[in-house]
Amino acid sequence: MLAEIRGLNEECGVFGIWGNQDAAHLSYYGLHALQHRGQEGAGIVTTDGTQLQAVRGEGLVNDVFNEDKLRKVVGHAAIAHVRYATAGGKGLENVQPLLFRSSTGSLAIAHNGNLVNATHLKQFLERSGSIFNSTSDTEVVVHLIKKSKHSPFRAKIKEALSLLKGAFSIILLTNDQMIVARDRNGLRPLSLGKLGDAYVVASETCAFDLIGAEYIREVEPGELLIISNNGLEVDSYVEKDKRTMCAMEYVYLARPDSNIDDVNVHMARKRMGKELAKECAHIEADVITGVPDSSISAAIGFSEESGIPYELGLIKNRYVGRTFIQPTQELRERGVKMKLSPVVQVVKGKRVIMVDDSIVRGTTSKRIVRMLKEAGAAEVHVVISSPPMTDPCYYGIDTSTHEELIASNHSVEEIREAIEADSLTFLSLEGMVRATNRPFEDENGGLCLACFTGKYPTEIFPDTVLPHEKDC
Repeated sequence: MLAEIRGLNEECGVFGIWGNQDAAHLSYYGLHALQHRGQEGAGIVTTDGTQLQAVRGEGLVNDVFNEDKLRKVVGHAAIAHVRYATAGGKGLENVQPLLFRSSTGSLAIAHNGNLVNATHLKQFLERSGSIFNSTSDTEVVVHLIKKSKHSPFRAKIKEALSLLKGAFSIILLTNDQMIVARDRNGLRPLSLGKLGDAYVVASETCAFDLIGAEYIREVEPGELLIISNNGLEVDSYVEKDKRTMCAMEYVYLARPDSNIDDVNVHMARKRMGKELAKECAHIEADVITGVPDSSISAAIGFSEESGIPYELGLIKNRYVGRTFIQPTQELRERGVKMKLSPVVQVVKGKRVIMVDDSIVRGTTSKRIVRMLKEAGAAEVHVVISSPPMTDPCYYGIDTSTHEELIASNHSVEEIREAIEADSLTFLSLEGMVRATNRPFEDENGGLCLACFTGKYPTEIFPDTVLPHEKDC
């Protein structure tokens, strides 16, 4: 659905390349492929082996970069980032990659995810003299590296990463190496590829497709990759924990043409639609429509399984910019209609099954149901290709309190009444896990299901074992 008007917002996206003289332009294209993961800011940091150079700005990728800016950041390696603010506020100081310069060398960092112990770590660092330039939890990582008493540089990074709790896919860049790390649970996706002799890493494989890179494999949980002019070296900073990839990557966050753990996202969503159709066999309807864009795959799967025809009953206006919060209910309603329009001749007089990927607050679902009924739909049956979201996500999705989640405090019947649908059905947890078809022999399919079950794979507010303050 439309993330800005619905309340469920994407992650950030990271991209890195080492060994290509056109690194800045390739990073620009990589960020285009990852634009769905963040629209608030974008940045690229490059190195030519002697210095790190940065271009960062607020807005979409096309707003931040132009040919003149890209020509100024030359080099054979680059890391890049698109941002949606889940931890830390807005503002240029929080746009990544963050770049740090010191007498011992420069370092840039790009991070996707959320650190659940960032506040604890930040308080520890401030007591030992650190001063922060941003409100992003990402800056904590660099301060931990700088404070480490270990040697060499790789040992400093290992110690810093071992102190982090939560979700992260991190790329670090210096003048002589690019370092890639993934959290011990593998909560956030991160893939490794090659473009000729160059190594490439990205949050999603769709970035490889756009630049013509070949996918090699996923970066493993707890793994540390060191990429330099000497090639690729594989290391680890911690033993990997139970693999728990965020289920919402398959449900909503990732692009349909991406593969995560060798499972295509579009095909997983189609299977979710098929599972949902089996669970909704009692619903009689004339037409199925999906809420663009992330629900289209599930709607197609539902149609194939049920035999009910799929139609484009809702059209997304792709040329409308962001609509800011409006001061009156009437203007807010108009803002939704600017982004979505019903096709009257498809829905008028019909019993419509409206497929969506999730319900967060329920406000936008209600507006769309009303929109379809105002267009003449005789009935609107809402079916959701994921279970009810009852618990907050602390790993990078913008749902951090129970109050933001309608399913946390209301029954399915109460939600149905609130959104004014004729019926409401959520996909079962078992159906969703089965649909992802992940290659892991685990009762949860190697997925994090915390937002549906309240069972988190990490401590949420952990007491981190820190280096002794007198050593800092």
